[in-house]
Amino acid sequence: MSAVTGAAAMAVVPAPARTPEPPGSAAPAAAGEGARTARRPSGTRPLYLGTYTSGANGGTGIGLAAYDPVSGAVTGQGVLTGVPDPSYLAVHPDGRTLYAVDERADGGVTAVRLADRAVLGTRSTGGAGPCHVSVHPGGRWLLSANYKSGSVAVHPIDGSGALGERTALVTHSSPPPGPGQQGPHAHQFTTSPDGGHVLAVDLGTDTVYSYRLDERTGRLDEVSRAGTRPGAGPRHLTFHPGGRYAYLAHEVDDTVAVCAYDPPSGRLTVGAPQSSGSGAGTNYPAQFLVTADGRFAYLANRGDNTLARYAVEAGGARLRLLDTVPVAGDFPRQIAFSPDGALLFAANQRSGTVSVFRVGRRDGSLRLAGEPFASPVAVCALPL
Repeated sequence: MSAVTGAAAMAVVPAPARTPEPPGSAAPAAAGEGARTARRPSGTRPLYLGTYTSGANGGTGIGLAAYDPVSGAVTGQGVLTGVPDPSYLAVHPDGRTLYAVDERADGGVTAVRLADRAVLGTRSTGGAGPCHVSVHPGGRWLLSANYKSGSVAVHPIDGSGALGERTALVTHSSPPPGPGQQGPHAHQFTTSPDGGHVLAVDLGTDTVYSYRLDERTGRLDEVSRAGTRPGAGPRHLTFHPGGRYAYLAHEVDDTVAVCAYDPPSGRLTVGAPQSSGSGAGTNYPAQFLVTADGRFAYLANRGDNTLARYAVEAGGARLRLLDTVPVAGDFPRQIAFSPDGALLFAANQRSGTVSVFRVGRRDGSLRLAGEPFASPVAVCALPL
């Protein structure tokens, strides 16, 4: 697909006037974990919201909002139309360009310049149902995962933030699909902390694939595979900041695992299954987050509708479940920290809400910051 360059393809639809959500009765928590600094940010910050535009009661584009970095209160600011089914969002390391997947049968990735919210172009991912996108830390390559076709793609990013023609497309043709799966389902494509390898998590083949990305040509070379137990259904991988361990959420069998990672080789080793913290009902773990200081990890549980809190021990080698808290919504599809780590945002798909939690600096506890913010079919929340 050639690039679509017309900025007029996207329009900003203002939000109706509304009263900001109350911040809640609890006093603000101390500055958050990890990247938090002693000085709290002042003024509101932008929040971008992913949705499905083709589904019932879905949105009409990328939601625009602002949040108070102290209270966590969210205020709507309209919609960026012109991007179909923008279910997952990522921002360039320089903060100037937003990227969205177009999760459709003819999948695409779209670049949006944030300064004036102009569409810089859409490129084909070469597959169906792209559900995850990330930017390589160097800022020159966009990585995307096609869920329905079980493939991963690479696109170059030029100096303006726009996307070039695809440089790589790899379909996960082996091993065979796991129990109950009809084929590969790539669910995530991300970069290791040292930038040396890119890893693709495939739910359908119960495998995490490690690739070497040629940063000159954008080509991919597979270097390693890590298999989970059959039927686990790996969905999302998050690295410990130390770079030697990662945490894997298994969607199908409702477990998590600690993984050892070898940076020189890119080899991942999946550990034994552990509890997601869910109750007796059906649950689908969605996504892990780890604080920047590596002391706590959080897991979004869809179905159980909770956020599990883990203590990270032994330098990242061990997770110990501490507790779970209600997410104040239905089906938390994705979670994200504010840049300072003091707030955690949960996008609740079925309730169409975004819940905001204050993160305790000392103990990693989560406290709901007021009433959840209404956003149609909220499947991604990206606070900047």
